[in-house]
Amino acid sequence: MKLFIGSLPYNIVESELSELFGHVGSVVSVKLITDPFSGESKGFGFVEMSSRSEGHKAMDGLNGKEYKYRKLVCNEAKPPLK
Repeated sequence: MKLFIGSLPYNIVESELSELFGHVGSVVSVKLITDPFSGESKGFGFVEMSSRSEGHKAMDGLNGKEYKYRKLVCNEAKPPLK
C-alpha cells in the first residue's frame, strides 16, 4: 500500500522516514520529493508498506502525529494523473 506523507520537516532524509515508518510495519520503499534545481525537500513524499493492513496501521498511528515540530499528514496515495 502506497502512502502520501505530507508536512514533513524539510531536513528529513529518506533513511529517517523509512525508520519512522519501520516502527509500525514493513517498509518496501521511500521516496522524498525534492526541488529539481536546489535538491531540497519539498516537505512531502511517499512510503510504500508491504500490505494494506500495515498501511492502515501506519495511517492510524502516524497521521496527525507531531514529528520535529510538524504534524504529519498520512493518507493513502492517489494514482498519478495521466
